[in-house]
Amino acid sequence: MQYFPLFLDLKGKPVLVVGGGEVASRKVDSLVRSGAIVTIVSPQIDPFLQKLVEDGECIWVQNFYSQDLMNEKYIQVWATTDNPELNHQVHHHAKSLGILVNVVDDQPYCDFITPSMINRGRIQLAISSGGASPVLVRNIREKLEAALPQNLSLLADFGASKRSDIKKVMPSVDLRRKFWERFFALPQVDSATSSGELESAYQGLLANEVDDAGSVTWIDFGEDVELLPMKALRYMQEAELVLYSQDCPYAFVDLVRRDAERETYRSHTELAERLVAAREESLRIVVFVSPNSNQHNLLKQRDLHLALATTR
Repeated sequence: MQYFPLFLDLKGKPVLVVGGGEVASRKVDSLVRSGAIVTIVSPQIDPFLQKLVEDGECIWVQNFYSQDLMNEKYIQVWATTDNPELNHQVHHHAKSLGILVNVVDDQPYCDFITPSMINRGRIQLAISSGGASPVLVRNIREKLEAALPQNLSLLADFGASKRSDIKKVMPSVDLRRKFWERFFALPQVDSATSSGELESAYQGLLANEVDDAGSVTWIDFGEDVELLPMKALRYMQEAELVLYSQDCPYAFVDLVRRDAERETYRSHTELAERLVAAREESLRIVVFVSPNSNQHNLLKQRDLHLALATTR
């Protein structure tokens, strides 16, 4: 992984953009939307930027760039001119002050890059190839745009509005997580078009006790991660503990929920002992096993009395 993915809070923070053309317009538009205090340095600027300046959305220094305009107060610096030599000067001056800098379309001179974004209100998805293939990223974005429901913004706003309320009802983080997993899996929530519909589903689910019991799901990892069934993927996203053999390709493990605990087992005995301990903690467990493994029968013979849900 070449770049560390990060969403940065720029609200009220100063950002310097050198250049005033079409490229600068795209960057300044996103920066202004994020609440940054943008200063543009350029003798001339595009009409779009001119309108932002007139509306008080950003500051324009109507001049050629010079080193004295670089200041440690800036959180980010963007070099967007069509003059590579000038852009590299901006990069050098920013680096000398320890400021993160991006020279647009010149990856070796970038401390950070901007991903392709999908916005659904509070929900933001970032897609990046590390600058390797913008066209591939665009294709991925198009597929995701078509697949993602349009009510994601509504769902996110509703979830945010209930953060305090749900804590009063369910003080446990684990219980709240399980509640929201059940809530967002409801068909009426998936198709909701109003907060009233979501409130009805929310109150209905609150009336039912959240199942806090643990479970064990066996998943054959096989050779092709793309052959995993949807049901297996759902269990993998709900798992709190993942146990996998040393021969399991990590591509399978990597699809499990990010905050799940991951452990390798080296023997049937070690796996059996870990399952017993996890059962006492009421954890939801996923165990990756080889399709040719006889671990299922061996563990049953050990009489663990676990409720096994087999996913094939």
